[in-house]
Amino acid sequence: MLTGAPRGTKDILPGTINGWRYAEQIIREVCREFNYQEIRTPIFEHTELFQRGIGDGTDVVDKEMYTFTDRSGRSLTLRPENTASVVRSFVENKLYAEPMPLKVFYIGPMFRYDRPQAGRMRQFHQFGVEALGAESPVVDAEVILLALTVLKRFGLKDLKLKINSVGCPNCRPQHRKLLQDYFRPHLGELCEDCQSRFDRSPLRILDCKVDADKPFMAGAPKITDHLCDDCRAHFETVKKLLDEAGVEYEVDSNLVRGLDYYTKTAFEIQYSPLGAQSAVGGGGRYDGLVEELGGPSTPGVGFAIGLERILLAMEKQNLLPTGKEAIDIFAVIPDEGGVADAFRVVTNLRNKGLVCDMNLVERSMKAQMKQANREQARFALIFGEEERSRGAVTVRNMADSSQEEVCFGALETYFNK
Repeated sequence: MLTGAPRGTKDILPGTINGWRYAEQIIREVCREFNYQEIRTPIFEHTELFQRGIGDGTDVVDKEMYTFTDRSGRSLTLRPENTASVVRSFVENKLYAEPMPLKVFYIGPMFRYDRPQAGRMRQFHQFGVEALGAESPVVDAEVILLALTVLKRFGLKDLKLKINSVGCPNCRPQHRKLLQDYFRPHLGELCEDCQSRFDRSPLRILDCKVDADKPFMAGAPKITDHLCDDCRAHFETVKKLLDEAGVEYEVDSNLVRGLDYYTKTAFEIQYSPLGAQSAVGGGGRYDGLVEELGGPSTPGVGFAIGLERILLAMEKQNLLPTGKEAIDIFAVIPDEGGVADAFRVVTNLRNKGLVCDMNLVERSMKAQMKQANREQARFALIFGEEERSRGAVTVRNMADSSQEEVCFGALETYFNK
């Protein structure tokens, strides 16, 4: 073999693609119900977009981005997430001039250099939504409900929603100082990453998986105890709306997410059957990101869900469709003389919207009938020499093995019935 797929990438083969299509169909149905429109952004962007949007000092920017220099010397990066790309498109295309809010969703590949593991690849796929132009907490609750609706529509149970408020530029500085004062005596006990976060973004120390179980972490000052009046009122309304919708949730004061742009609401959805790595999606509000990327002050909120992890969970629960999709017609050609007639008939039927296939390799008639069964064809068209001499073909119903002879010119009418 010349080469294999790069580490952290995976072929999506014909035998498994139906599961992906099934998931994407549900996503599109739910987004339509919530009136979110699809957006597609480039797979690579200028590196500065993610440095400014996600934030220098984040693990994504510092460790995980696939960055390269093109032939003109420009630094480009394969998108590690899509919120910054959607916001860039929002600003560049002046979508803020249209009636707000703009409600969009996306499905596509993202790229992060990370240690590959089950459900987490270096090229992975995300479904996400972004709602731009509305600061109301109703939008936060709607976005959370949309994410839960998709996951429940997949058939997943035992979902756990965790929510928090990470404050805003008015109240976060006070909490930042309290965190630094608290962690300063423990600085030597923190992991190397958290030591570097101490000055740049102490809030993200709370999100560290390495230090999470150390005894002193439990006593860290909670942002929810230091919210300004606006952030507190916003968070209380989000909780009230979730209560009204019958959504169960847990307030987790250590939930901060890993990206710099979050303000106010942050949330994560966990699926316990996946074990230790149980998070399947999350997001939150990012009211300063549009302005940070050169646009007018515009509030925003959104989330992303990793499709590989979702499909892994659905597979474990036997929630994915199995086998190939059935076809309408398979053309059986007992001798070479029937190829031209079969090709013409199959072409005409395909033009009428029927799903057709035909024998393309040298096989006996018995083997071709087996192939028709493997393809789950509803009908087999048998182009025998005698039938062809009468301008006809034998149509066999594969469900009950009944068959009848039908003229070539009458096939369209026959199948219309």
